[in-house]
Amino acid sequence: MFRCLLVITLLTAPGFARSESSIGARLAATCAACHGTAGDTKGSTLPRLAGQSQQALSANLQAFKTGKRPSTIMTQIAKGYTDEQIEQLAAYFAAQKPEAAK
Repeated sequence: MFRCLLVITLLTAPGFARSESSIGARLAATCAACHGTAGDTKGSTLPRLAGQSQQALSANLQAFKTGKRPSTIMTQIAKGYTDEQIEQLAAYFAAQKPEAAK
């Protein structure tokens, strides 16, 4: 019982709480295969996510999720995220700096 309480205390302490950015970074790891590390796509085949506005990213992901913006792959991927996760992804990518702008 003591171990359980200790683990819960440590995990919920402010220093150990997961920040929104770390959650967004973990979710964004799924996107790296197509959109590059941290959304900094190389080339022009796929859109660069890094540096786009949070509102635009969120709106596009929601459009994919609802089917308003059709896509073979993104519609299926976006359906797997909650609205909160979409906001975390959008915030993460909006905060990234494209390599050309670094």
